[in-house]
Amino acid sequence: MTTKILVTGGAGFIGSHYVRTLLGPEGPGDVAVTVLDKLTYAGNPANLDAVRGHAAFALVEGDICDADLVGRLMAEHDEVVHFAAESHVDRSIDGGAEFVRTNVVGTHTLIDAAHRSGIDVFVHVSTDEVYGSIDEGSWPETDPLAPNSPYSASKASSDLIALSYQRTHGLDVRVTRCSNNYGHHHFPEKVIPLFITNLLDGKRVPLYGDGGNVRDWLHIDDHVQGIELVRTKGRAGEIYNIGGGTELSNKELTQLLLDACGADWDSVEYVTDRKGHDRRYSVDCTKIGTELGYEPKKDFKVGLAETVQWYRDHRDWWEPLKDKAAL
Repeated sequence: MTTKILVTGGAGFIGSHYVRTLLGPEGPGDVAVTVLDKLTYAGNPANLDAVRGHAAFALVEGDICDADLVGRLMAEHDEVVHFAAESHVDRSIDGGAEFVRTNVVGTHTLIDAAHRSGIDVFVHVSTDEVYGSIDEGSWPETDPLAPNSPYSASKASSDLIALSYQRTHGLDVRVTRCSNNYGHHHFPEKVIPLFITNLLDGKRVPLYGDGGNVRDWLHIDDHVQGIELVRTKGRAGEIYNIGGGTELSNKELTQLLLDACGADWDSVEYVTDRKGHDRRYSVDCTKIGTELGYEPKKDFKVGLAETVQWYRDHRDWWEPLKDKAAL
């Protein structure tokens, strides 16, 4: 029996890779996928070219805040994997209203329609940024939420809204919280693709503050693996951290990117630190490993080299995006 999955934000970086993986040769083979995407600046239809001709694929351009559209789509599907979100912290600092609308109101629109339509499983894809900042150790899923940016606050709010429908209505909601993702098809406003594309063009790269902020890096292959484990084997009402196991300071990351692109520190410009910049993120992935068998497989140096090469080979994908966004 074919499971009909609605994937929101499926034209974005992570969502499109999830869709390509589901419908690819190593996918489960028993699913049909509908992507709902507003196709804002970060939603690129070209990300779905690999599956566009697949008989089990459909793309609907639309807004997750459109209750009528969402209601109709929910009635036609069995499960939901919800990626759609405004996600760039810098943009949220300049103006948080769109983040509240999409991440909070949009999630409520989806989860309420899922409840009313009797959706079997609702996977809500969130972020480790909802935990705030941690000086040492790693966050388990039971740690309190302490978001520090308008973006992470909107995601924390959406987590709570989604989980409330499990506790109030019994809807099967499963939440994932991932660390920083990297890989191909990543919109070039985020640090790794921004630095790579700037360096490939001989431009300088902006390093915030002293470069000491630490992040855990997760390849999209591993993230998609974790999400699929949660969709197929996870438990209702549970939260699962998904990490990559590679912690680097931004300065260490910058050195690796300089080396990979044949540049030196003359290409780096230290800039004023981001407001409220979280110092360190680190998620404890014991739960998803023990319960669902998750383990990151992609070696970071291999994954980073592959990512740099992808951007070398796909200027036709990223150059128009940078020009349009004036990055």
